[in-house]
Amino acid sequence: MKVSVILPSYNPTDKLPIAVNELIDNGFDDIIVINDGSNKEKQHFFDEIKNNPFVTVLTHKSNMGKGRALKTGFEFFLNNRSHQSGVVTTDDDMQHDCKDIKACAREMDISQIAVFGSRNFKEKNVPSKSRIGNNITSFTFSFLCGIKISDTQTGLRAIPRNYLPLLINTSGERFEYETNMLLAMEQNDLIFKELPIKTIYNENNGGTHFNPLKDSIKIYAVILKYLISSLSASIIDLICFTLLNLLLPQKIEEWIRIFTATAAARIISSAVNYTINRKRVFKSKSKVKSSLIKYYILCICQAALSYGLVFLITEAIGTHQSILQTLYKMAVDIILFFLCFTVQREWVFKEK
Repeated sequence: MKVSVILPSYNPTDKLPIAVNELIDNGFDDIIVINDGSNKEKQHFFDEIKNNPFVTVLTHKSNMGKGRALKTGFEFFLNNRSHQSGVVTTDDDMQHDCKDIKACAREMDISQIAVFGSRNFKEKNVPSKSRIGNNITSFTFSFLCGIKISDTQTGLRAIPRNYLPLLINTSGERFEYETNMLLAMEQNDLIFKELPIKTIYNENNGGTHFNPLKDSIKIYAVILKYLISSLSASIIDLICFTLLNLLLPQKIEEWIRIFTATAAARIISSAVNYTINRKRVFKSKSKVKSSLIKYYILCICQAALSYGLVFLITEAIGTHQSILQTLYKMAVDIILFFLCFTVQREWVFKEK
C-alpha cells in the first residue's frame, strides 16, 4: 500500500504514542500527526514520536479544530507525498482497530474510491448519546441529503489522492467539516463505500472534544440554513397569499382567486428564496442563468402543486374564502418543503 495516515491530535493522552506504534507494527510507514495547538503539558507525547523515521509531526500554534487539522494534513500530503495513492484518517485515542484501518486503506488503494469505516451502533458498549445522535444524523442525511451512510461521524476514512483538492476547499474548521465532506462528495459525484469495523468506545467516549450542542448545530448548518431560508420565504408567501386572497373581490371565481393569490405570492417569495439558497445555503458556483431557469421551473411546479392541492382540499371540505385556506396551504407547503430541498440540492444548485 502507498497510503499515508493522517492523525489529528489535540491534548492527547499516552494512547497517542501507543496508536502510532501499532500503526507502524501493522505496516504503515508514513504517519502524519497534526498537533492542533495542544497544551504545553501534552507536548511530551509529540516529542516521543517526532524522531521516529516513519512519523511527521505538523504543529498548529493554537487550537484550530479537527477540520482545519485534517486540511493541514491533506495539504502536506499533496505537496510532499507525490508517490502515495491516498490517505487514511484516524483518531489519536485508539478508537479504531489497526486491522480495520489497514482494511479500509487497502480497499481504497485497490478501488480508488473513498472507503469509510462503519461502526455498529446497536452494540451494548455504544453510549446512548452516540447511538441516538448517529441515528438521527443518518436518517437526516438519507431523507434530506440523499446520502445513504450508516456512520456519519466515523473518523476512519480512506480517501484517494484525487479527492483531496476538493476536500481541502470544503468549508468547515471543526467537527462540522466531516459532515461537509460528505455533502461535498455527494454534490460532486465522488463515490464512497462503507466497510464494517469494530465498535470501540474507550471510557464511554469520555475523552472526546465533541461539544454535543455547539458542534451539532454546525453539523446541521446546511440543513438549518435551508430551513431558515424556506421559513422566511414561506412567511412572506403566506402573508402575501392571505392578503390577496382576502382582499380580492368575492365575485371572482374560487379557482381564479386562489390561483392569482398563489402565483403573486410565489413570485415575491421565490426571489427572496432563490437569492438566499444560492448564496448562503448551497453556496453554488453554477451559472446564475442556468440555476435561475431550473429554480423557476421548480418554483412553477411547486406553485402548481400548492394551488392544486389547496383548491382540491377546499372543494372536498366545502370551505370557501376564509383563513382556513391559509392553514390548508401551510400543511401542503410543509410537505413540499422536503421534496424541494432534495430537488434543489440534486438539480437546481448541483455543481457539475
